[in-house]
Amino acid sequence: MRERVFTRDLFGCQMPACGKVISNRRQLVCDHVRPHRGDPALFWDEGNLQTLCKPCHDGAKQSAERRAR
Repeated sequence: MRERVFTRDLFGCQMPACGKVISNRRQLVCDHVRPHRGDPALFWDEGNLQTLCKPCHDGAKQSAERRAR
């Protein structure tokens, strides 16, 4: 599923401020748009997944999730 999401998103970071296209899959993260919090339906919903580059995922996305809690 991870590979399908990367292909669907054309290997581009979906963060609006970024948008980088990265060919090295090890630098990409298949991220849940809405945290699944153990909900299997949300976890496996491809519509809830997006491609992020590792710096955006580990930085901006994680910060936003911490602020939302």
